[in-house]
Amino acid sequence: MLDTYLVPEATTVTGKGDGAVVEVGGAGHRILLVQLTITRILEQQALDVSIFGSADGTNWGQKPLIAFPQKFYRGEHPLLLDLEQQPEIKFLRAHWDVSRWGRGPETPMFQFQVRAREVPPEMLSEVAAGMHSRA
Repeated sequence: MLDTYLVPEATTVTGKGDGAVVEVGGAGHRILLVQLTITRILEQQALDVSIFGSADGTNWGQKPLIAFPQKFYRGEHPLLLDLEQQPEIKFLRAHWDVSRWGRGPETPMFQFQVRAREVPPEMLSEVAAGMHSRA
C-alpha cells in the first residue's frame, strides 16, 4: 500500500520549488489521496501547489495532473488523483509557487507537507454504494 510524502513533513519554503521524485509505479491501486497540509503561514501571502507525473522521472510535461486551489491559510486540503487511465505515469513530483503582498517582510514563508496515499478499492466501493443509496 503506497503511503509516501511528495513534500516531507514540516518543510519550510520561501520561494518556488519542486519536491523529490517519488516512484508510484508499484502502487497496487492507482487512485491516490493527495493531501496538502499547511502548518505555518504568514499573512498576506499565497501558496500554489500542483502535482506533475512522469513516465521516466525526467520529463514532467507542461501541465500538472492535479492542482490545489490557491491557499492563504493553514489547514488540510485533500484531492483525489486518479491514475487508472494513465498507466504510463510511474513517478510523481510536487511543484509549488509562493507569493506575498502588502506590508511586512517581502519574502513569503510557508511550512507544509504533501502526502500521497493509495485509496483501497473497497473504500471507493463503499463510498460509491453510499452515494447510490442516497439518490
